[in-house]
Amino acid sequence: MYARILGPLTLTDRLRSLTPRAPKQRQLLSLLLLHAGQVVTIEECVDELWDDAPPHSAHSTLQTYVMQIRKTLRSAGGTGPAELRLETRDRGYLLAVDPGRLDLQQFERLVDQAAMARIAGDHARESALLHDALGLWTGKALADVTCGPLLRMRLSGLHETWLGALEQRIDADLRTGRHHQLIGELNVLTRQYPTHENLYAQLVIALHRSGRSADALKVFARLRQTLNTELGLEPSARMRALQTDLLNSAPLTESVYLPAPGGGAGPVPLRSAG
Repeated sequence: MYARILGPLTLTDRLRSLTPRAPKQRQLLSLLLLHAGQVVTIEECVDELWDDAPPHSAHSTLQTYVMQIRKTLRSAGGTGPAELRLETRDRGYLLAVDPGRLDLQQFERLVDQAAMARIAGDHARESALLHDALGLWTGKALADVTCGPLLRMRLSGLHETWLGALEQRIDADLRTGRHHQLIGELNVLTRQYPTHENLYAQLVIALHRSGRSADALKVFARLRQTLNTELGLEPSARMRALQTDLLNSAPLTESVYLPAPGGGAGPVPLRSAG
C-alpha cells in the first residue's frame, strides 16, 4: 500500500485505488497522514472536521469514520500485517506507516540526505537528491481535500518546507554551474513570489554568470519597485551589497549572498534605507 499527499490524496494497493470518496473520511485520513507516527487527539479530529460547530453526534460519527478507514487499510493487508495501521491510543488515534509507504516521509528523508550532502560539500549529490524530493510533488498538497483549521495550518508549513527545498536545490544547481538553465525557472518564481529576496538573489547571480549583468540590474529595479509598492520597504542590506558588487564587477559568491533557505535578513523599512 502507498499513500500520496503531495498532490491529490491517493491511497493505492498495487494497481487498486483505495482512496476514500466521502469528504469527511478523506479529510480525516489526510489529517492522520500528515501526522503519521503521532497521536492526533479526538478533540483535534473534531476541530478539523467540524471547526467551531460540531454536531452533538461528533464523537460517535468520528468513531464511524475511524472504523471505515481502518477497514479500508486492513483490506489492503491481505493475510499479512497492513503497511498502514490506524491504532487507537489514549485520547486519540495514531496512523503507523511502514518506511517507504508515504510520499511525505520519502520527501523528508531525501531533504535530510541533501542537507548532509551540502555539509559535505557534494553539491552535485545535493542537487540530485533535491530533484528527486521535489519530483514527488504532483501538485499542491492535498489539492482535492476539504481542509479545516488544522490541515490549513499544517499545509502552510509544508508549503514553506517545499519552498525551502526548492531554494536549496537552485542554490546547489548554481554551485554546479547550471546558471543558464535556471534563468527561466527563476524568472517565473520571482513573479510567483514577488517579495521573496532570496529568489531574486539567485536570479541575479544566474544572469550575471550568463553574461547578462544589465538584465541582472533590471531585476534589482523590479525588486525595489515591488517592495516599495507592496510593503513600503527597501531591499535588505544583503541585496544592496549584491547590487553594489555587481556594479563594481566583483565576483558574486553564493555563500555571501545566499543564506540558508528560510534564513537571512529581510527587507528594511524605507526610512532606514541607505
